[in-house]
Amino acid sequence: MTMVYELGEVVAERELEAVTRDGGRTPVVVKLGTPHPDPLGTGEDWCCPHQILGLGDENVLASFGVDSLQAFLLATRSLQAQLAERAAAASVRLTWLGQPHLGRLNIYPEPE
Repeated sequence: MTMVYELGEVVAERELEAVTRDGGRTPVVVKLGTPHPDPLGTGEDWCCPHQILGLGDENVLASFGVDSLQAFLLATRSLQAQLAERAAAASVRLTWLGQPHLGRLNIYPEPE
């Protein structure tokens, strides 16, 4: 069973572009909601909802951590992985401000 989350108040958003092989461009929007205590937990864990619009499934997902910062950072990591997977599946490359990197969304260095 898939859990349904609500995005709530958006605290961070970034617009990317999906670029096709023939140069077509489509906006892709990444949103992060406000971290909050996990409503299904014991009150000790935190939840950070996040969503990708314009590249596949648009359901709101969530990442969890022991505090709000960990939940937020894990959400950015989850988004990074989801974006890479969805871009590959759609045979597009993602750009931000016309550049092939996605800015600080890539806060975790890639393994060498």
